[in-house]
Amino acid sequence: MSDKPIRIVIAEDQDDIRMVLEAFVSYDSDLECVKVFSDGLSAWNWFETSNQEVDVALLDIDMPGMNGIDLVEKIKQKFPSVQCLICTIYEDSDRIFKALKAGASGYILKKSASKQILDAIREINSGGSPMSSEIARRVVQSFYPQGNPNPAAAFPLTPRENEILKQLERGYLYKEIAGTYNISVETVRRHVHNIYEKLHVSNRTEALNKVAGRM
Repeated sequence: MSDKPIRIVIAEDQDDIRMVLEAFVSYDSDLECVKVFSDGLSAWNWFETSNQEVDVALLDIDMPGMNGIDLVEKIKQKFPSVQCLICTIYEDSDRIFKALKAGASGYILKKSASKQILDAIREINSGGSPMSSEIARRVVQSFYPQGNPNPAAAFPLTPRENEILKQLERGYLYKEIAGTYNISVETVRRHVHNIYEKLHVSNRTEALNKVAGRM
């Protein structure tokens, strides 16, 4: 594991929320706030001209100049290694799927506790796809065919893998899943890796899509 802090850029147009997010990040010794922006266009202009390395972009959706979804798409096209985490008030399916389609790897709500936001940053940086439980539930419900409450049953997963898949569906982070089953985060990570291999997918969104019969 690298000793370097996770380098973060924040784009949020509401002053009070932007300052709170910056404070959350700056207070944590494992994280480094590289730059903060109040609109999407300024953020994109900086990405295009700056040589600073960024690990995670924490982005609002509704911003002046350029919205967060368009910003995600541009970042992922030119800087694919940057992990984009949406942090917004919006819970509607249209915005959720547009953000994920644009390349966002995580989607959390602003009302989330500070610990959940910081844990989401760490998870997305380590290859996970964190989602607030409300968002994960909405994604799952939109995929489930009527009358199929257990779509994962059709796949060759072990009982524990099925349990962990259900926790992923509910939007829980790896650390929360580890606490539920009294196992290590690394063990959870191995189970998730096995789930992805068996489903032939590479992330949480694809896994939820696959078990819902949309892939």
